[in-house]
Amino acid sequence: MYDPVQLRTFLTVAQTLSFTQAAGRLGVRQSTVSQHVRRLEEATGRPLFARDTHSVALTEDGEALLGFAHTILEAHERAAAFFAGTRLRGRLRFGASEDFVLTRLPEILEGFRHEHPEVDLELSVELSGILHERLDEGRLDLVLAKRRGPGDERGRLVWRDRMVWIGAEGLRLDPERPVPLIVFPPPGITRARALEVLERDGRAWRIACTSGSLSGLVAAARAGLGVMAHTRGLIPPGLVRVGGLPELGPVEFALLQGRRPTPASEALAAAVLAGGDRLSRPA
Repeated sequence: MYDPVQLRTFLTVAQTLSFTQAAGRLGVRQSTVSQHVRRLEEATGRPLFARDTHSVALTEDGEALLGFAHTILEAHERAAAFFAGTRLRGRLRFGASEDFVLTRLPEILEGFRHEHPEVDLELSVELSGILHERLDEGRLDLVLAKRRGPGDERGRLVWRDRMVWIGAEGLRLDPERPVPLIVFPPPGITRARALEVLERDGRAWRIACTSGSLSGLVAAARAGLGVMAHTRGLIPPGLVRVGGLPELGPVEFALLQGRRPTPASEALAAAVLAGGDRLSRPA
């Protein structure tokens, strides 16, 4: 009933919330993306996206189809791998940003391990800035990390969102005093963005807490030590958005391959891209 090609297109649009970006990632024309979505909507008998000239959003039925689409595609890929009779082997060094520690990335990795048990997967969880450096040095094969900022178009876009200020519920900032910041150490991309926008806005700031782990930053924020910049779709439990500060702007997460892509790195990249919408949801 549901064409796997159309389902992959649907998932790509759901992740990027852009027919243009989906077409670029899939290597097809935008009209082809629109056609795939239209045929899938005809097959389901339901509208899957609410769209106008400025935005694209999933409908309730589109949200419901996400889970079914993953299940159908995973079954399709298992069958294809079984009858192809090929098994991937070797070592794969994969780096993931701290941002994804509390998301459903482990589910994607678990599925990959199930499909490719003979691939020795080595996982590194670090700041995005460090992951970029290690990839450039040839110490990682595949990286899922924030893009460095506007103009950085390296890799394949997985997910786009906005950055916001968050803190403990009830936290109040005194506009006459420096903004207390909870930040990653350099070369954290989020840290650099926070300092840049405050400097541009003329707001004084001070570092209230520095931690190399997301759990450390979250603990400090829950304790009311200050505010932290974070991806809007990944706000941890117990923390809320904080107003009265300058806008932090958009953030993009991308998959970047090493200099010599391997069948294993291509397979994991495909799995992450197919499950990209899971990364925008807490575990």
